Amino acid sequence: MAQRSLLTRAIWFLVVGWWATPIVVNAAWLCNLTIILIPIGFKLINLVPTVLSLAEPRSLSDPASARGQHSLVVRAAYFVFVGWWLSFAWANVAAFLSVTVVGLPIAFWMFNRLPYVTSLYRFHG
Repeated sequence: MAQRSLLTRAIWFLVVGWWATPIVVNAAWLCNLTIILIPIGFKLINLVPTVLSLAEPRSLSDPASARGQHSLVVRAAYFVFVGWWLSFAWANVAAFLSVTVVGLPIAFWMFNRLPYVTSLYRFHG
């Protein structure tokens, strides 16, 4: 996919990203409350930076992404006991910060770490 210009991304953020991101974040969280919809919730979490500012979507198919990850059992236990509620608070604080000029850089940083806060998933690259 072609890299989008900074102007295009800024316009997207001002017109769509600032209000659509909290909707996607909370839809992902609601999906994560169910067993059946967890895969959709995780996909939505991975799309949050794209919804916010048209950032390039993250690739989950990269074989390097499996290196250095916690085991699936550890990640699942973390999600059940911590990740589901911490990611809800983390994402909503980030969404609030994203509508402030001062908080925007912090919001991007927080959204980029949302997969880790949710399920200890680390992106490489």
